[in-house]
Amino acid sequence: MTHPVVQETIKLILAGDVAGAEHALVAIADEEGDDALVAILDEIPPKDLLAMMREFDASRESVINMVVSPAQFARAVILEQKYRDRTHEALRGMINAVVHANGDMAGEYLEAIGEIDGGYDTFANYFADRFEEVLHFAMTGEFSETMPESSMENKSITWLAEKVDEIDEALNLGDSISDTQPRVTRAEASDGDWMETAWVLRHEHPDIFEQVIILLRDRMQRFAEQAAIAIQNPPTENSEPGELEESAI
Repeated sequence: MTHPVVQETIKLILAGDVAGAEHALVAIADEEGDDALVAILDEIPPKDLLAMMREFDASRESVINMVVSPAQFARAVILEQKYRDRTHEALRGMINAVVHANGDMAGEYLEAIGEIDGGYDTFANYFADRFEEVLHFAMTGEFSETMPESSMENKSITWLAEKVDEIDEALNLGDSISDTQPRVTRAEASDGDWMETAWVLRHEHPDIFEQVIILLRDRMQRFAEQAAIAIQNPPTENSEPGELEESAI
């Protein structure tokens, strides 16, 4: 039997009262316990669960973020890409708030995302502004202290092509990227953000990590190819702005 709060929550979210929906669920946890809330979250559509979780990050905690199961979280978080948020700040905030708030279970949450359809794309979006540093970590097992936050749009076609070749060479060697263990400890990578996420993926789920690296590699190649085409065919007055970035990233 569906709990009455489920319909109440859905109606509140539909009305735009996300805070009210979250408050109604928190009240259940207070009255009936966290286990009751976890059971109720199973009945809430992933898109509605996502709407609530998007309101919170590591700086604004929510009971929902603390009790949501790996499977429930994965089903909701992969829908984030439908918001078409180019910065992916909300995505990073949600993953950090849930995954790193449950440190001992971080690997389980990341595994659940990686195993669901769309999970690799979710990770690639999460690492979008740190792709250069994540690739460096994949190739060397270490994090660079000198690489600034960047995006593919800021890289030259030559740089992107060379990086693609480096990744291809590493993947084609006898030992793949996933076979090389990190040269830093988790404590050294413990930032509660992208660095720790990359470390846990590589250390606990190397197959998922390698697939994410391959996806980032494919995005770089596609972006470089489309950038080259754009140079050969400059935009006209009738061109739609942002076509390159939208299709590549």
